[in-house]
Amino acid sequence: MERIQEHEIVIVGGGIAGFTTCLALHRMGLRSIVLESWDSLRISGFALTLWTNAWKALDAVGIGDSLRKQSLQMQGFTVASLNSDLPPLQSVLAATGKYANHECRCVKRKDLLETMLEELPHGSVRFSSKVVLIEKSGLFKLIHLADGAILKTKVLIGCDGVKSVVAKELAFQEPLSSGRSAIRGLAEFSDGHGLEPKINVHFGNGVRFGFVPCDVKCVYWFCTFTPSPNNNEKAFEEDPLRMKQFVLGKIASAPRKALDVVERTELSHISCAELKFRLPWNVLMGNITKDNICVAGDALHPMTPDIGQGGCSSLEDAVVLARCLGEAILRKTKLHPGEVNEEEEYGRIKQGLEKYGKDRRWRSFNLISSAFLAGYIQQSEGKIMSFLREKWLAKYTADAFLRLANYDCGDLVIPCANVSNN
Repeated sequence: MERIQEHEIVIVGGGIAGFTTCLALHRMGLRSIVLESWDSLRISGFALTLWTNAWKALDAVGIGDSLRKQSLQMQGFTVASLNSDLPPLQSVLAATGKYANHECRCVKRKDLLETMLEELPHGSVRFSSKVVLIEKSGLFKLIHLADGAILKTKVLIGCDGVKSVVAKELAFQEPLSSGRSAIRGLAEFSDGHGLEPKINVHFGNGVRFGFVPCDVKCVYWFCTFTPSPNNNEKAFEEDPLRMKQFVLGKIASAPRKALDVVERTELSHISCAELKFRLPWNVLMGNITKDNICVAGDALHPMTPDIGQGGCSSLEDAVVLARCLGEAILRKTKLHPGEVNEEEEYGRIKQGLEKYGKDRRWRSFNLISSAFLAGYIQQSEGKIMSFLREKWLAKYTADAFLRLANYDCGDLVIPCANVSNN
């Protein structure tokens, strides 16, 4: 019989939410282990734009400054139409006013995850560890892996994305297809790209195309679109050359610099994925937590990328969750140091997770709803919607992004532990 391995906290999923949660718990003085089904770092998607709220979270876990050295601060926002002669609208990203202290940078996913991994204690991540079964064992949870291993834990955290096995354990409804997909790429210019540090977005021809410099040599780009019902979507997603040709055809009227970014992208640096989201009222009514289980990141709030908050909100989740768990597990008790009452600790963990769920419920609802609405407006091809998008919406795009990013998840405060109240 396989020997059961005991871990205080188990995190399922080695993406942004999983790694950040593990690091945040480590900063709180709590040890956890991350179970990742892949055999190496999961860097699909290539890069992500991180807004002010994300940088506050990264500062809270102590890696913000390290990542700033590897990325460019965005200074502006350019919005243009692909099928109109209207000049592009230029926006300065709040140099003054309510959002004057904003911060926006595009960070390569590989850089982000590797920076976190370097900060984690040795053995914090277990690759090639696919969860096949979760069962209850008294006050604990047993996690069965595909390789036959069994882990016993006091706390189970699901950061395992849109197909989360932990979310299923909480009876969350499956995320829905938005009816759109996204092609993403990362272009590398060995001699430097020469682009201004701006977010560039183009609408029209049934797509939303954008590109953002990560550093002086790399540019991240994306193209969201509605797949044709006549296409074999799976075959398309597995053919990067077709993806590249599709994007170039759709943005043929874009400025030369936009075409250069796509043309310079290696086929190995292009991917495509269906865009899914969780119904906002599922988050309001569903179980974000139950007993000693909870979900975070895309396992909690999968959303379309139209407001650039998927990764940012995952970072928020991690800090809030670690703080709530730290307060619960490290809280002063009436016990003598070294003594543990399992039932009392279980009750405190449950309360801590419930506090986390309460904190994240409305924030998640707001972001999912805003992202879906933004995507609907940005890619609708009706005459009225196109007119509103080109004449009105583009003017307020930057302000809307900054408003949603104007959020502070707070710091990680380490409570006094093992102190008697006598």
